[in-house]
Amino acid sequence: MEQLFFVLSKLAWAILSPLMVLNLLLVLGTVFLLFGYRKVALRFLFPALLFSLSLIIFPLGDWLIYPLEARISQPEQLPENIDGIIVLGGGEDIKTTISWQQPQVGQASDRYFGAALLAKQYPDSPIIFTGGNNLLRFDAGTTPAELSHELLTMVGVEEKRLIIESQSRNTYENFQRLKTVIPKRNGQYLLVTSAYHMPRSVGIAEKQGISVVPYPVDYRSQTGESRQMDFALFEQFEKLEPAWREWVGLTAYFITGKTSQWFPDIPTKRLVETTTDSQADIR
Repeated sequence: MEQLFFVLSKLAWAILSPLMVLNLLLVLGTVFLLFGYRKVALRFLFPALLFSLSLIIFPLGDWLIYPLEARISQPEQLPENIDGIIVLGGGEDIKTTISWQQPQVGQASDRYFGAALLAKQYPDSPIIFTGGNNLLRFDAGTTPAELSHELLTMVGVEEKRLIIESQSRNTYENFQRLKTVIPKRNGQYLLVTSAYHMPRSVGIAEKQGISVVPYPVDYRSQTGESRQMDFALFEQFEKLEPAWREWVGLTAYFITGKTSQWFPDIPTKRLVETTTDSQADIR
């Protein structure tokens, strides 16, 4: 069943990607125009024109990704004791690494830097990386596990502290397989992933019974006065793609029962602890 979900999710995104939708509208509109079906062509070309102009004029990418990133913030105070630091894969660039035979990071590389920072604050805690091959077709060469191992040691994490889970292909499988490698099943773990990806990750963690304290990194949206109409089409596309993927993922995971809520918030346990601490302060 999970194999079917994985394949269908990949195929669905190939169709639902904003860039793919725009290209399909342009291609279909052009084909109908070449064959003389002008009215039919306009039904495809006009939406493509509106979509392109909207991306050029308005910060659509920011508008879509900001609610995801603002949903769960970094804790004002880190817990005194933890049982490990969980790092979700996605910050590595496996294809370019294989091509050039050098470790390469992608846009979510802040996950590694966040892990390195927390590793210094918790020198006795294990660093638990989870992430495997998420491609439908994967050529032989460097594996995501090998690359993550190398990248984590490059940012200063001692090899003896690493626990690498390399079989998961998506966020749901991340937490499913984490249950087999984490030191304590009922422990408390810091969770490091991109801010826009944190709500879905927290929802899945709660559903799987893994207690996490979110530590979001890799913020991409602009806020306040920084958000403006700057005619940055490519920059907005870079934000629009992951944001739209995440909203689709939140919906699909909730419908299939993989998350605790459609738009998860701070984990329940952390809310309870915060409330208890506040009441204690008042007393």
